[in-house]
Formats: sequence, C-alpha cells, structure tokens
Amino acid sequence: MKKPAVLFTSFAAAVAATLLATPALADDFPSAITVSGEAMISAAPDLAQIDAGVANDAKSAKEASDANNAAMGKVLLALKGAGIAEKDYQTSRLSLQPQYGQNKSTGASPVVGFRASNRVTVKIRDVTKVAGIIDTLVGAGANDIGNISFEVTQASKLLDDAREQAVVDARRKAEIYAKATGVTLGSPLSVSEGGAPVPLFKARMATAPMAAPAAVAPGEETLSVTVNVSWAIIRPEGK
Repeated sequence: MKKPAVLFTSFAAAVAATLLATPALADDFPSAITVSGEAMISAAPDLAQIDAGVANDAKSAKEASDANNAAMGKVLLALKGAGIAEKDYQTSRLSLQPQYGQNKSTGASPVVGFRASNRVTVKIRDVTKVAGIIDTLVGAGANDIGNISFEVTQASKLLDDAREQAVVDARRKAEIYAKATGVTLGSPLSVSEGGAPVPLFKARMATAPMAAPAAVAPGEETLSVTVNVSWAIIRPEGK
C-alpha cells in the first residue's frame, strides 16, 4: 500500500514543477491576434431546372398507362422542338396507382379506376428561355409544373474570389486590433475556412399551368465565405 503513495507523490511533484515552469516558458510562445473575415458575392444564375408532369385517370390500368405514355410523348416532343437537348431532360418519377371509391352501404373502398403519372426534370441552360419553356410544356399537355430552381454553375470560381476577399477582410480587422493594442501584425500563423460555403439564397418557386404567359424572375444567388486567421504580432522593443 505504501508504494502507490510514493508514485503519486512523485507525480504530484512533477506536475507542480511543470506549472511553476509555465510562466517562464510563456514568453517563448508567439502571441497572436485571431479574427474572422467574411465576404459575399452575388451572381445571376445561368442554369434553371423545372419539374413537369402529366397525370391521366382511366377505368383500367392499361388505359391510364397508355393515355399517360401518349401525353408524355407529346411533352418530350415539345421539349425537343424547343431546342432542349435530350441529355437535359430525364424521367424523375413514374407511377400507376389505383383510385378508390366509397361504398356507403358496406363501408368498403372498391377500386374505381387508376391514375398514371409521369414526371420529367428539365435543365434549361439559357435562363431567359424559362418562361417560354413553361408555356411550351403547358401547351403540350403538362398539367403539373413546379419546383423551378435556379443556380450558378460557376460557383467554384466565385467562391475562390470570395475567399480572397474574406482574407483581406480578416487582415483589415486584425490591423484595427493591432493598432488599438500598440503592436504590429506579423505573418499569418493559421488560416481555416469556417464551415462549408453555401448559397445564402437560392431562387425557387412553384408554378401552376395558366393561360397567360408564365412570369419568372430568376433573381440572384449570394455566396458567403468565412475564414478564421491567426496573425503573429510583433511587440515594440522593450515590451
């Protein structure tokens, strides 16, 4: 039982010696000013994406499916005629569901028909054509249009520009603190990005078929970047 006590006493003495030595070693470590820099860049979107669909009801599953296939065929032909490349549209959802009625006397829910639906996702690489494409889809028989979204395809380059601006902003803040405390900024010690850069705003809307031409406003997308920078500081001589 005595041996562990000796070990503990030796460990405690070592910790105490380390703590006593810490103030003397503190001057060997560089002092720093750590700040966060921010930058935001806005850009007009250059790509739009639309979901469009057709739905058909019929007594039998085959009738509903055949009618739906014919309706979607017209929509796809309209897209091709509007200059949309085949690589820019694809089926996103296809379904065939029974429709149930209500038998008031028995309380049962018999199948009274079927609904077939087909949705296609369309990429539009010229956002000025979005309204025209919507009108084309409606004219071709699409009876469910929505989830219109816009994005900037060159976001990576914009984010790189924002990163440079964020570092400039960080230095500006650090120089203010350095001046206020009577020191001079040295070299940066560390740089890290504060979280994943994400769009602050992404234009998105839903639209329904209408007789009048569709009105679409793509707006702008704003990208934000935050960086954390630690700067070494140079103290005046004698301090």
